[in-house]
This record gives sequence, C-alpha cells and structure tokens, in this order.
Amino acid sequence: MKKFIVSIDQGTTSSRAILFDLAGKPIYTSQLEFTQYFPKSGWVEHNPEEIWSTTKKTLKSAIDKAKRLRGNILAIGITNQRETTVLWDKKTGKPVYNAIVWQDRRQAEFCAKLKKQNKETIIFNKTGLFIDSYFSGPKIKWILDNVHLARKLMKKKQLLFGTIDSFIIWRLTKGKVHATDATNASRTMIYNISSNKWDDTILKILKIEKHILPEVKNCADDYGSTHPAIIGKSIPITGVVGDQQSAAIGQCCFEPGSLKSTYGTGAFVLLNTGSKKIYSKNRLLTTIAYRIKGKTTYAMEGSIFIAGAGVQWLRDRMKFFKKATETEKIVKSLKDNNNVYLVPAFTGLGAPYWNEKARGVLSGLTRDTGPKQIVRAVIESVAYQTYDLFEAMKHDGLRPKVVKVDGGMVMNDWFTQFLSNIINVKILRPKVQETTALGAAFMAGLQIGAYKSLKDISNKWSLDKKFSPRIKNKTRNALIKGWIKAIKRTLIN
Repeated sequence: MKKFIVSIDQGTTSSRAILFDLAGKPIYTSQLEFTQYFPKSGWVEHNPEEIWSTTKKTLKSAIDKAKRLRGNILAIGITNQRETTVLWDKKTGKPVYNAIVWQDRRQAEFCAKLKKQNKETIIFNKTGLFIDSYFSGPKIKWILDNVHLARKLMKKKQLLFGTIDSFIIWRLTKGKVHATDATNASRTMIYNISSNKWDDTILKILKIEKHILPEVKNCADDYGSTHPAIIGKSIPITGVVGDQQSAAIGQCCFEPGSLKSTYGTGAFVLLNTGSKKIYSKNRLLTTIAYRIKGKTTYAMEGSIFIAGAGVQWLRDRMKFFKKATETEKIVKSLKDNNNVYLVPAFTGLGAPYWNEKARGVLSGLTRDTGPKQIVRAVIESVAYQTYDLFEAMKHDGLRPKVVKVDGGMVMNDWFTQFLSNIINVKILRPKVQETTALGAAFMAGLQIGAYKSLKDISNKWSLDKKFSPRIKNKTRNALIKGWIKAIKRTLIN
C-alpha cells in the first residue's frame, strides 16, 4: 500500500491540501480560493467560516484521491498564513468577528501610541519583533476593544484566540485541541522567544488574558487527530509550522547561514542563525525558525508585504491581463523599463522601513508609459525590495552567498534572473516548488518516524535551475539608484 502525508496549506488567498509521497514529491493538489474583504482603507479581512469550509473541502478531496490511489495517509501537516487573527466562542465554536489578516493596518495609530510610551525596546527584546499592526497582538486588542461580545466572553473564560493553524486544529479535532506551534506563536508579538512562553508583561500592556491563548508545541508534535465526524476518518495531526518557516524547512535550510526567499502574496527572506538569536541593528526581525524536541533554532527575517499581491492587483483591479502567467511575456517584450518605478506600499512598507503610513507611488511616467511598463515595474519592485533586505543583512554583517527561492513568482524565469541580477547573488530554484506545504509534511513525517532526522529530510531536496548575476555593476547601480529615489518619494507621504 502506498504511503502519503497530506499537508494543509492555508494561505492568504486560497486553501490547499497537497498529497505528498514519502520522497517529498507532490502527488495531488486540491485548491480553492476564498474572498478577500477590504471594509475600509488599509483593512483586510477573511471570513473564518469560508477558510474552514475551503480547508475541509480540499482536505476531503486529498483523502479521496489517496483512497483512489489505494494509499494510506499516515499524518497531516498544517502550514498557514501567519499573524492572521481569529477569536471564537469556546462553547459554540463561532468566530466573534472576521479574521483580521496579517496585511491589515487598522491598529497603526494604536502601535504609534505604544511607541510613544517607549514600549518598543521591551517588546523587541522579548519577541524579536517591532511594534506593528502586522502582528497578532494588536489585532487581538482591536477585537477585544471593538467587539462587545469578545470582551464579555473573555471575562466568562469562554473566548479562544488562535492564528489560523489553531482555528483549523480546533475545528478538525472538534474542539479537543487548542494549540499552536512555536513559529506561529513567535509572530504574535506576545510570545517571549527566549523563555518560549507567552509573555505576562506584554499581555498586561495589551490587556489580553492568558487563558484565551493556545498551548505552544514543537513543530513536530502531537496535535491530536481529526474527528471522524468532520472528515470521515481519524488521522493524526503531527506537524504545524507558520508558512515562511515551513518554506525554510521545505528548502532544507537547516544549517546556520542557509537562506530561503519565498515569493507568494508577500515575500519573505528567512536566514537560519542556529541556536543564536541575532538582533538586527537594521530593522530586520528575530524569529523562531523551528522548534524540534524542545530545541529552538532561530532565524532573522525580512518581510515584504506586497509581492504576488501586486500581480493580483494588476490582474483584478487594473485588468491589465487575465492570467498571472501572462506577465513573463509582457515584461520580456520590453527592452528596458524606461525609469518607471512602482513602490507597492499598498498596506505600508515592511522591512527594513516599517512605515505603516507609506502608500504606493508610481514614478517616472512619460507619454510613452503604458500598461506594459506598469506591469514590469510591479514585477521589478519585488526584486528591489529584496535588495533592501539584503542590504540590511549586509549591514548586520551577514552576507549570504546562495539563495534558495520558491513561491509562484519564481516560476517566471525572467523575474528570477532579474532578482539574481539586482541582489548580485546566485539563486537556486528547487524541483519541488511546493516548499511551504512540503515543510509541514516533513515535520508531520518526522514526528511519526517516516523521516529519521533533519539530515534524512535534506536528502530529499533537488535542484531545478540555477540563476547567476548577468549584468554589469554600472547597470545594476543605476537601476538601484532609481529605486532608492522612488522609495524616498514614498516615505514623504
């Protein structure tokens, strides 16, 4: 009988279930998109019930496929959009408000107040994060302050908080397990990454009661089993990892100094720093890469809020093309971009700027500028934003020689080559592109003994294509100079 691990990959725009064989090869994918809600400028929400229904449908589809292939699913791994926040009623299971998405900026003013109260140093030292509405803590506070039922249920000890992984685990186990893993916890702004515990001081600052929080487990751990009434059978849930850390695991970045960069809705650079927490002097985040058998491995991270989301904007709002795959042909049709730059600060700027008030700027327009130049400017902006992160790392004394990339955007060869040109580093693209889902599958397999060690997992990684820088320094410097000018214009806002 064939053996499989199924990975639930609950992302920002879709829910997927991917069936992997034990060699780490994706056998089948079921995917469903769900609605994005933008109630006000800078606000982004999801309907938790829609997230749940799409997750359940895709999981059932993967289970049915395994049955048709006469295979046995050994375990479930879960990876998820991090920081997105759900509060729900412990008794009824109903969310008290929509999920507030990681991109949401509604707490910008509150975060500015916290900074004025000189809370930034204490929070950064404990959590490795800056005070920013990107993280879960300020989102929890907003729901508690603005949804009467939430505060009422918290006082009655009937309220639960979770990032999306927690919410899905709670639903899959029919309310038996309220847990998260260390990587997701490390993105909440209320978790102490040194003591590996929820931090009482920060909870007091935000007026959040500890009893609403999930238990924090290892990435490879026992998260209970699916209830037969939910998906027709009981399958152990044995791996949970936040999406960016999961991609690093899927890319086998287990050695200190190894680095991956994922280009999905946003873009995220994660550098393994081993057992050392390295605090950036250049506004990068310190976070947990993974925790296995109680041992924590740390990482330094740079977050770009808009990558693939910029392509989505061009497709859905600007109507410049019908399919994202058309972008490669469009950008290739131009000899150059004629100094047109687009800074996609649609929801502020992430690392290394951390400017919540910044908004998108399109500059360098002439009478010749058309949709093609704007499309190319959006694609190029992702490479330039990555350059900003690498510059920050360089100033922290870290100079990666090789970058492993993944995510939808890197299937565009033109973009991946341009990225290599701009950051001036060799890029490796793996054969298995589903690295985010694969990382969670690896953790689930590690827990049940399907993989003996991280070294065993590393042997599953294989190369698809290598990209090396191909432009002259003079050309690169001129392109970057134009980007720096565009960024300055954005930051004036």
